[in-house]
Amino acid sequence: MYAGTLSFDLLLGDVHSLKEKRSVVRPIIAELHRKFAVSVAETGEQDLHRRAEIGIAVVSGDLGHIKDVLDRCERWMIARPEVELLSARQRIHGDDD
Repeated sequence: MYAGTLSFDLLLGDVHSLKEKRSVVRPIIAELHRKFAVSVAETGEQDLHRRAEIGIAVVSGDLGHIKDVLDRCERWMIARPEVELLSARQRIHGDDD
């Protein structure tokens, strides 16, 4: 069994309040969950209105499947016009960890 995680550090565009931030981040989280069948949540930077950290997790018995899903999630996030991807960090955890 393998577990893969991916975290995004995002800079949000024209956002001036935490309420506006939610209106940008919530649809991203919902779409990642719907489109890629991953667990996803805002995991950091909740008190800053122009920054967001989003974490993704996926579990599978197939290492190749995990890498494929995480890579597709990253490419999808890069293409989002309303956010700038500052960094992405992928980690794979296996039975040996």
